[in-house]
Amino acid sequence: MRERGRTRRLLGLGARTGGALLKTRLGGQADWRALGEALFEGLSELKGPAMKLAQIMSQWDDLLPPDLANELARLQRQAEPMPWPRIREALVLQYGDIDQYFSAIEERPFASASMGQVHKAVTHTGETVVLKVQYPGLADVLESDLKQVKRIMSLGRWFKVPQARLDALFEELAAGLREELDYHAEARALARYRERYQDNPRLVIPEPLFELSGQHVLAMRFVDGTPLRDLESADDGTRQKVAVALADWITEELFTYGELHADPHAGNFAADAEGRLIIYDFGAVIPVPDARLKAMMQLLDATLAQDPMAMDDALMKMGGRQGQGAPLALYRESAECVSPLFLPGEQDFSDVRVHRRLRELTPKVWAAMDRLQPPADTLLLSRALNGHYWNLVRLQARLDMHSRTEPLLAWARSAN
Repeated sequence: MRERGRTRRLLGLGARTGGALLKTRLGGQADWRALGEALFEGLSELKGPAMKLAQIMSQWDDLLPPDLANELARLQRQAEPMPWPRIREALVLQYGDIDQYFSAIEERPFASASMGQVHKAVTHTGETVVLKVQYPGLADVLESDLKQVKRIMSLGRWFKVPQARLDALFEELAAGLREELDYHAEARALARYRERYQDNPRLVIPEPLFELSGQHVLAMRFVDGTPLRDLESADDGTRQKVAVALADWITEELFTYGELHADPHAGNFAADAEGRLIIYDFGAVIPVPDARLKAMMQLLDATLAQDPMAMDDALMKMGGRQGQGAPLALYRESAECVSPLFLPGEQDFSDVRVHRRLRELTPKVWAAMDRLQPPADTLLLSRALNGHYWNLVRLQARLDMHSRTEPLLAWARSAN
């Protein structure tokens, strides 16, 4: 990866993004589709932190202009793979003579992401494994890329986001990306999760192969499945089985183990032939302290009570609101949007009325950004929960969120 050329391209994409934001702020109409297409083409090739940031943004598609959100979402499923000769470089760096370890490696990846891509391989014993290969040279340009991402994020000042908050958001993002490059840590996380859920009949977690893993490659046993994003056309029984397993797993992770899988990209999940949930990627697992979890549940409690003053108090305690004048009308409308999902009985996550109302609130959210600021220490947590919500939407889940959340809300109230 040539650092100087990357820097120029990232700066160019940043300038184009800034121009669109400025035009909108001055009352003009930006061509969001053209911007999205440019970002897709550029970041799909460059990979790395900027592509990761765009993928994160795409998961907040209820806050983005639809044309821009649709183009960024393509980075989740259609990003161009890195050519095989470059990937082979990384494999040689890891193994030396790769023919000593594998009888065959598929040159075409079956998954591509911002920091690496995945190839099937066959060992000399005939076992099919998967190799998650870090893009060659990415570690060397990471810090330079992060500097450019920080410049792009500084555009948030146009929306009255304080520099200190932007810096904190950047540091949490940067720390997460640095951790994703640690394949030794991910292998340990896989092993930990396999042990934790070994008796759970609804979950499948691939086994890491430590003897074939290292700094640049993570090897694991191949587990076949239908990607979550392809389950939209599956039969209803399978979708509901997977949705319940996903919701139960997220709840157990948060409230029993104080952790959360923080990369909810739909490509990281699948269903096997028995309808079990497969979880492939553990490059981003974050701790969730009780205090943070209780604060978020207290905000949900106030939201479901449709109490704008209590919502503002909860946001203030979380560090998510600043300045004078709480946007109480926005709180009230937000509560009216969210509350139907938590009524007693099964609620349909595919109900487009909920998403439509949330999207209609977007201009009001942007208008209140001088007072509403995302707490820096909940950036990855909020992104993960939002992504898992959209996974449930894709599955057209029907869940009784009222019965699921009542004991959790009672737990949070007991902390007051």
